[in-house]
Amino acid sequence: MLRCLLALSIVFAAPSARAAEQLIDGIAAQVGSDVVLISEVTRVTGPMEDQLREAGGTDRDLDMLRVDMLERLIERRLVEQVVRRMELEANDAEIDQAIGAIAQENGLTLDQLRESLESREITWESYREKIRSEIQRSKILNGMVRSKVKVEDSEVRALYEQRYSSQRQGGEVVHLRHLVVTGGEDAPRTHEQACDAVRRALARIQAGEPFEALAREISETNPRGGGDVGWVHVADIAPWMGDAVRDLDGGTVSAVIEMPFGCNLFQVVERRGFEPVTYEKAQEQLYVELYNKSLEREYEKWIEELRRRTYIERKGIFAAAARLGGEEAYDPTKIGEGLSPLEPLEP
Repeated sequence: MLRCLLALSIVFAAPSARAAEQLIDGIAAQVGSDVVLISEVTRVTGPMEDQLREAGGTDRDLDMLRVDMLERLIERRLVEQVVRRMELEANDAEIDQAIGAIAQENGLTLDQLRESLESREITWESYREKIRSEIQRSKILNGMVRSKVKVEDSEVRALYEQRYSSQRQGGEVVHLRHLVVTGGEDAPRTHEQACDAVRRALARIQAGEPFEALAREISETNPRGGGDVGWVHVADIAPWMGDAVRDLDGGTVSAVIEMPFGCNLFQVVERRGFEPVTYEKAQEQLYVELYNKSLEREYEKWIEELRRRTYIERKGIFAAAARLGGEEAYDPTKIGEGLSPLEPLEP
């Protein structure tokens, strides 16, 4: 197996008191009249490589990560060429307008939006580039792809039948939140320690703290969402859960439920009668879902056509890396599948 195939070339300066390694950049791929530099690939893959190594990734895993990123950058170049040729660049006024609308929709000033981005280590410049890419993607979709997308009524009807033909026709649904702490043989704590943690959480909830805040703090299921389970038909609730929530009113919390895997709490946020989803009610949502899937397929076809019509040559070690895999055929159209070359490539 080739080892560290994509390691960057290193040379040493002539002997001196400050002899040091110097990085030599180069061309990773030629894309029509444009190039993708080695440094562009490694700039994005660097943090990912660290995570991959920590997870026990092999040299081949690292090679394929870099190949994956090179293919995304090649697609980025292809799209940029179309944007320039068709004069679809997003100008500063369009970017400012889009950012202003985003801030307004979120109830933020521009300064507050900037602070929010900085708290997540996103620079203002990179955020503007992300918005630029999104605007240009929209222009590409509108000008080159959308006219090819068609969704027939029969497709919408078929998806409705697939999704809702077996839905229940009555009964009740409940909006649930769930807090769980596991304990036992394969857990980092004993069963009793897990249940003690849940009992303490229940006491804090009964003292006035929000259920979702405690779920975010200690729950092992959907902590980011505050343990939100969503709406569930009562007939579909597992028996061990059903007994605990069946008679709870909206806004109330269950007792601690002990199970072999740990301890649980449930909150019934709201209850209501179940109304079957009619075709008329679901039609628009299903149409949008099918339309977006069709749009993505047409976009992928369009990208592949750009590949066929453009001279692309992967250089040196990148050309060798693209052929890695032995019996596995290298298919550049599958690498980075589902990732738009118009989206920012920052990790």
